[in-house]
Amino acid sequence: MNLASVKQKVHRYSHTCTHREYLVLAFPLILSGVSTPLLGVVDTAVVGRIQDPTALGGVAIAAVIFNTLYWLLGFLRVTTSGFTSQADGAKNEEGIMLALYRPMIIAILMGLLFILFQKPIIHLSLLLMGGNTATNALAETYFLIRIWGAPFILLSYVTIGWLVGLGKVKMSLFLQIGMNVLNIVLDIVFVLGLHMGVAGVAYATLIAEVSSVIVGMFLIFQTNKSRFFIPSLSALIKKDTLTQMFLVNRDHFLRTLCLVTMTGILTSKGASMGELTLAANAILLQIQYVMAYLFGGFANASSILVGRAFGGKNTSLYFRALSLSATWGIATAILLSFLTILFGDFIVSLFTTIHEVRETTHVFLFWMLLFPLVGFWGLQLEGIFSGATDAKSVRNSIFIALLVFLAAIIGLVPVFGNHGVWMAFILFSLSRSVFLSLYLKKLTNRLVG
Repeated sequence: MNLASVKQKVHRYSHTCTHREYLVLAFPLILSGVSTPLLGVVDTAVVGRIQDPTALGGVAIAAVIFNTLYWLLGFLRVTTSGFTSQADGAKNEEGIMLALYRPMIIAILMGLLFILFQKPIIHLSLLLMGGNTATNALAETYFLIRIWGAPFILLSYVTIGWLVGLGKVKMSLFLQIGMNVLNIVLDIVFVLGLHMGVAGVAYATLIAEVSSVIVGMFLIFQTNKSRFFIPSLSALIKKDTLTQMFLVNRDHFLRTLCLVTMTGILTSKGASMGELTLAANAILLQIQYVMAYLFGGFANASSILVGRAFGGKNTSLYFRALSLSATWGIATAILLSFLTILFGDFIVSLFTTIHEVRETTHVFLFWMLLFPLVGFWGLQLEGIFSGATDAKSVRNSIFIALLVFLAAIIGLVPVFGNHGVWMAFILFSLSRSVFLSLYLKKLTNRLVG
């Protein structure tokens, strides 16, 4: 299928979802998505005011470890959303609830395993990260407190994915915004008020995560009482459905493993170049997370539409989702790059008052100008493919992008230092967009035939 034929079909089916309807769906998801990395952003910003680069580095290392653990199970949100939206599109009420029950079991079990093996996890992680003794000690303090929230944050992935799959984006937004507001308040009280340092940041995040899930589960039950039922064991372990769920979750897990491998290498390279570079890269990664999750809001909106399209065999809705993803992705990429040019210095100043860290961050800020331009389409397409529960194509494309990143790290870092690290990251983001685009024709043929 060539581009001209796709455009003709997009034009023909454009009545299925207007720009206004898409934005009404996407805007709460954008706010909800941007709020996700704010836990790390707020923690980094508050610690940045302690005037201790070691504390900032410790939180940065611990944040990478948690990102690794939780990203590896990020499929709980993505696949829950995909299966739920498809069941919703097919008007399958039992399927809607089973799409919630099954991943909840996985979330609880994995969260408990993280708590049980917390010591081996942190010790192995710090060994691989290679920070200095003082930084690692603070990272361990943060980790051993916040790890107790693991079952709750994984359950939040499932509940938020389920709400998003049903298009109940306002409730999802309420829960995530509430968690972050509470985290901000507690960060200020514990760190700047009670001077609890890194431990205070960890306790603030832990309390916010647990509170959000408790409130979320209560609200979901209260607003969906008529849907809830006690499932039979045979329904929960239906072979065909479990096999499909396993394969999709496996592919999303491997996709995320590639992503966290890239991030871990990037952070490790920064750590090997000194505390200032480590702290600067931590700030740049937080900026990149906010940008990526902002795109994720549009991607999630498209995922809902594509899930309904595949569940209801609605080709018009599918082509419209493609068009809206491209249009708003391009517009957002241009806007973010422009804002980085205008307000880059101000954005960096929000993270730390340490002059040396700010100056080092400014040297590499240019790369955040390029990221949205080269990375937006890959992020948008992941929403499209996730709605269709096609995780295999996402897995394959990001694996190829990781190989490009590794080659760039080997070739560029010895010559360009930390600039080489960020060059490799930009090449990874570009490859992610290009290679996933190559699978789009196959996905379209799956629906259109």
